[in-house]
Amino acid sequence: MTLLRSRRIDTDVAIVGSGFAGSLLALVLRQRGMRVALLERGRHPRFAIGESSTPLAGLLIEELADRYDLPRLRPFSKWGTWQAAHPDVACGRKRGFSFFQHDTGLPFADDHTHARQLLVAASPNDTIADTHWYRPDFDHWLVREAEAAGVCYLDETSLDVPVFDQGHPVIEGTRRGASVRIDAAFLVDASGPRGFLWSRLGLGDTPMGWLPPTQALYAHFEDVERWDALVPSDSTPPYPVDDAALHHVLPGAWVWVLRFSNGVTSAGVAAIDAVARQYGLNEGADAWTRLLADYPSLQAQFTAARPIRPFVHAPRIAHRTALVAGRDWALLPSAAGVIDPLLSTGFPLTLLGIGRLARVLEDTSPGSAREAALARYAQDTADELEATERLVAALYTNMSDFPLFKRLTALYFAAASYAETVRRLGQPDRARGFLLHADPVFGPALRAISGRALALTVGGARHDARQRLLDDIAAAIAPFDVAGLGDTTRRDWYPVLESDLHAAHERLGVSHAAIDALLARCGFGNATAHPPRVFAGQERA
Repeated sequence: MTLLRSRRIDTDVAIVGSGFAGSLLALVLRQRGMRVALLERGRHPRFAIGESSTPLAGLLIEELADRYDLPRLRPFSKWGTWQAAHPDVACGRKRGFSFFQHDTGLPFADDHTHARQLLVAASPNDTIADTHWYRPDFDHWLVREAEAAGVCYLDETSLDVPVFDQGHPVIEGTRRGASVRIDAAFLVDASGPRGFLWSRLGLGDTPMGWLPPTQALYAHFEDVERWDALVPSDSTPPYPVDDAALHHVLPGAWVWVLRFSNGVTSAGVAAIDAVARQYGLNEGADAWTRLLADYPSLQAQFTAARPIRPFVHAPRIAHRTALVAGRDWALLPSAAGVIDPLLSTGFPLTLLGIGRLARVLEDTSPGSAREAALARYAQDTADELEATERLVAALYTNMSDFPLFKRLTALYFAAASYAETVRRLGQPDRARGFLLHADPVFGPALRAISGRALALTVGGARHDARQRLLDDIAAAIAPFDVAGLGDTTRRDWYPVLESDLHAAHERLGVSHAAIDALLARCGFGNATAHPPRVFAGQERA
């Protein structure tokens, strides 16, 4: 008979959850010489949702890699460097955000005005494109990297309720039949929404203030047809529309399609409860079939497709905890809340949180200074989740008014592109909070516009209120527009153009030479099979 021995671990920081967020934080803290234990109830590689990156997320990866001397991490910030350095880690190429509006029972059709589509490029070429993260590969790579750096990693570990009354967190549990005890100076929850500390400590929820209750149904597929093969464009788009986060916008719902380099495609639907009940999303594959049957062009895209894993039904997407941090514990943003994948906000929110929490643990010792820093971290996390919820709620409310939906998304694209640009110019303090929610000009406008978009009603009064809202969206975007979002001649196709940044140089407070230097640093001139179009009137003088 073999006796299973107990194990005791003394560590500076214990992190529960070894998805990308927990593993990356473990790697970062280890680089600062801290003893880190990374605790996981499952095993890698494993399926995980949350897959689409953004330019801001890529930039934050670069910043973390540079700050913490992680040169092997940095290539994951872009498609080209990822493929060169880590071709064995599957990912997808994301050149932008593609939106197509559908009507029930009708095939998709559009005209030269692009009334039923929106294409917003995130890069001018493939080399510096964003990515979709194939999480089984990427999360596993990060775990192995953390282990190689000296992080104590325990998978297949079941944990009990942590105890905080001994001057530091103590967690007990079992791993493969043996008892485990972890004594940590600090505890981080990276286990996702409604995760470890939320359930063990009964942290409670912060009710959604604006977003309607939503559900999701999703899986991974093979042999999904390309949209551009089914619905050819009338002219050359600013990027291949499938090499993007592809959104099919429906009344009260939307379908995502994300392609990976290994032939796998992630697809799913997020829907308000009424639509979810209509199709019976809790019934899995049958519900997916019923949904596709109502949208002929969407059904054609999945005619030959087959799921390679069981469908997952999420009965409630959005969630926010009532408490984000305490004296000697904190939740990463990915555990503190999730709003919706509609605008790919999860990665940048979490990466911002990783950077903030790492600095708290680096720069403060247990005591009043750390408690004050953790309180600020918790407030920042809550404020950014709230700003995201407001805008996403406004978008859900107006999915059947696609022209307004498109202009509301411009608030996100303006804030995100401006934040990315000023960070690349070495002025991160000008990007005040995610979605610029803390900016004294943009923040109040974002809140007011989102609230008014939620309050629009059907009837005679809607027309005037809607037009005033559209005018105010244009005014809110103008001081922060570095992507030509105010140019109506582009017919809702927005490439990344050198001329847009040069046109915004005064708003950015820099010279043309500084813009040229930024473009050179970012690899703007690298060759691509799909060069960005230059629209009439946009040539640089």
